Amino acid sequence: MAENVVPRVRVPRDAKAGDSVSVRTLISHPMESGMRRGSDGNLIPRQIINRFTCAFNGATVVDVEIHAGVATNPYFQFDAKVDQSGSFEFTWYDDDGSVYTETAEIAVA
Repeated sequence: MAENVVPRVRVPRDAKAGDSVSVRTLISHPMESGMRRGSDGNLIPRQIINRFTCAFNGATVVDVEIHAGVATNPYFQFDAKVDQSGSFEFTWYDDDGSVYTETAEIAVA
């Protein structure tokens, strides 16, 4: 498990039915490609977030496969149409088997 991994999400607290809302996510993660050498001259083991998903009330909104070319602290921004109040669930999957999750609620009038 990577140290100091912190997922952050930003979703509006409320919206009107049918609105498209902007969703932003960032996860603090070193994203080591396995190709760099450390100060001791040895390769630093690969450790990346290899998949990111977002679901709204159980329905998939975004499902992204991530590769070693992505920079440290991956950031995603996307729009999602909301017709009802509910919960966004964000999940990041690490090469080492770790899974990081975060949720955010939105109220729809």
